[in-house]
Parts: sequence; structure tokens; C-alpha cells
Amino acid sequence: MAKKKPMSLTVKVLIGMALGIIVGLGINLLGLNGSGTFINEYIVNGLFLIIGKMFVTALKMLVVPLVIFSLITGVIGIGDIRALGKVGGKSFALYMLTTAIAITVGITLAVSLGIGEGVHMNSAATFTGKEAPALSSVLINIIPSNFINAMAQGNMLQIIFFSILIGISILMVGKKALPVVELIEIGNEIMMKMVTIVMAVAPYAVFALLAKAMANLGLGLLADLAGYVLVLIGALAIHLFVVLMSILKLLSGKSPLMFLKKMRETQIFAFSTSSSNATIPVTLRTVTERLGVDNSVASFTIPFGATINMDGTAIMQGVATVFIANAYGVDLGTAGYLTVILMSVLASIGTAGVPGVGLIMLSMVFTQVGLPVEGIGLILGVDRLLDMTRTAVNVSGDAAVSVIVAKSEKKLDETIYDDPNAGVLTDDDLDISEKVEEELAEVVHQVHEK
Repeated sequence: MAKKKPMSLTVKVLIGMALGIIVGLGINLLGLNGSGTFINEYIVNGLFLIIGKMFVTALKMLVVPLVIFSLITGVIGIGDIRALGKVGGKSFALYMLTTAIAITVGITLAVSLGIGEGVHMNSAATFTGKEAPALSSVLINIIPSNFINAMAQGNMLQIIFFSILIGISILMVGKKALPVVELIEIGNEIMMKMVTIVMAVAPYAVFALLAKAMANLGLGLLADLAGYVLVLIGALAIHLFVVLMSILKLLSGKSPLMFLKKMRETQIFAFSTSSSNATIPVTLRTVTERLGVDNSVASFTIPFGATINMDGTAIMQGVATVFIANAYGVDLGTAGYLTVILMSVLASIGTAGVPGVGLIMLSMVFTQVGLPVEGIGLILGVDRLLDMTRTAVNVSGDAAVSVIVAKSEKKLDETIYDDPNAGVLTDDDLDISEKVEEELAEVVHQVHEK
């Protein structure tokens, strides 16, 4: 009798997502999540909250050590500082280009459809703005004064800088650093295995995260701001399926359909967590093991992209700016919209990829073009759901740029990219070999004997 083929993680995650949305909407539509009810207190904001938070925290736990080990290994793997500079330069240029295109798409679509015109809504919600950081401070803050503090705060640009510096220093030391190189490479393998372990519980976590989000949000808020929501989702779809896939095909020659198929799992993770940074472990694994990008490229482009590439957030800023400007009867004009584009691109460089960061960036843009920051209160209610959607677009942009840069540097394994089953995770990947256990036990026994 043939052995039953194990279900892939992607299928399990898709099932978890569908069930989470159905259960969450059911709870909301049936009114079971009322304040003080058993469902609200112990299921939605109890069980679902705990499972979801634990999963997201576990992913965040992996980010810093994974980026450090992976990036140092990547720098050593390149073996050429000039090549590293080329990877960094290409990545930065592509990230800035896609971000500029993204916000242009958002503004163009929103202006064409005239969203917000004739809307006069009052909102009790308030939002405290934040001034845009000076470019000089962004550049100065790339260098950590205390690397331990940078790790504790998860400051990705500082971690990237220090890790690259360590990798370059190891290359300069040469053969004497071989024991350190072996230790770092082993550390990188261990971290990737930890990613596999955490991802094993993903279907249950995705269910909990989406059930909680849908139970709290429901569909009522979407109806109140239907124009804004539909235009934003439409702009995100255009950017992902038309702009990014066209750029991928044009610059790498690879199949957009294969890319989207393999990125589906990562997009669901990003949608569930609303955090590009928390999704780094999953994105890095997908890009290297599913899309065939060499670690020497992916270890730089993925954490770098999670920090500065915010295509989805840029689209939201464009659409929200038009919506609020029309709602308040403010005519920004061509110069105002060009300022919005420039501000959004610059603000993305110095802003972390964490939930809700889009609203912080939006307040910077509003302050610059003279729009009332309290206008953000009009869209606060639906931002959580839209934040989930644009994060999925953000990580897709990171992966697309990684493939393009890897192809240009001849660091893309096209056999892996073209194989639909490459890197697929199943329950078998969590099995621990008895032989390996015995070998490790023997090594430990020998050490104790000495």
C-alpha cells in the first residue's frame, strides 16, 4: 500500500487562514464578542490572543541572531568586498525605485477616482504626529554606538552595518579565522532549523491571529470607508501583480507565476503578523530554499528590504493623502503630490518594519504638506486590516528584488526556482534522526569522560 503523501505546510497555512477568517467573522456577525462575554474574554482576547502573540514573539526572537549569522555567512560567501558593494547598490536602487513607483500608483489611482470628495466625517479618534527624521540623523544612526543595545532594540540598519563589518574583518584576517567561520556557518544552520520548528505551529497561529482580527474588526468599518479601502486594495493588487511581476520578468527573466506560487506561504505569514521584521525568518527561508537565491545575496537583501522597502506602506500613504486632502477640501496640487512621493521614499529609509509604522510615516508626510494630522483618525479603524495586506506586498517586493539582484550577480540557482516542489516543508522535516541522536550522545559522553 502506497504511503500517504504528507500535507505541505503551505496547504495547512491556507486552511488555517480560511478557518480563521470564517470563525472570526462568524463571532463578529453573531455578536458573540460583546464586552464581558465568555467568547470575548476567554476565546478572542484570551486563547486566540495568547497563541497569536506567542507565535509572533517566537518569530521576533529569531530575527536578530538569524540576520547576524546569515549576513556574516553571506559576506564571507561573497568573498569580495567590491561584489558586496554591488549587491548593496543594486538592492538600494531597486528598493527606492519600487517605493517611488508604488506611491505614484497609489496617488494616480486615488486622484483619478476622486476618493474622499464630498466626504465630511467627524472622528473621535486622535493621532499624535511625528516629525520626519533629518537625513543626517538617519545616516549617523546607521552606525551603532552600542551593538548590544542595537540587538536589544532590533535596530536592523545598525545590525546590518555591524554584521557586514564583522564579515569584512573576517575576510581580512584570512585563514586564522577559519574556526570562527565554521562556528558562524553552524550557527546559521541551527537558526534555519529553529525557523523550521517555529513554522511547524504556523497553521494554528495563523488561525488564531486572523480569527481575533476578524472578530474585532468585522465588516462594518469597511462599509463606512468603502471607497478608501477598495482603492487602496486595488492599488496594492496593481503594484504586486502588475508592477513588481513586470519588473521581475523584465530584469530576471523568471516566471512571475512560479514566484507568486512559492511566495504564497510567506505572504500569509506577513498578512497575519503585519510586520516585515517579524516575517524575516520566513522570507529568508523562502527566498533561499524555495526561490534559489544564494545566501550571500539573500542575507543582505531581505533584512535590508524589511527595513527600507515599504511598497505597500508607500501606496497607503499616497491613497490616504488624497483621501484626507479631498475630505478636508485641501488642494495639494502637483507640487504637493511630488513632495508626498519624495517624503515617503525618504521616510521609508529610517523607519522600522513593525505593525502600525505606516501611520507614523503618514503623520510625517501630512506635517510636511500641511494636512491636518488628526485626519488620520478617519482611517484608524480600518488600518489594522489594511496594514496586514500591505505587509504582504512589502515582503513580496523584498523577495522580488532578491531574485533580480541574485540573477544579475549569477547567484540564483534556477533549478531550484523552476522546481515547484523545491524547499517544501512537511512534517518529515521535523523528524530527528535516531542515528544523529546516538552520534551526539556519544560525543557528549566522550567529552565527559575526558
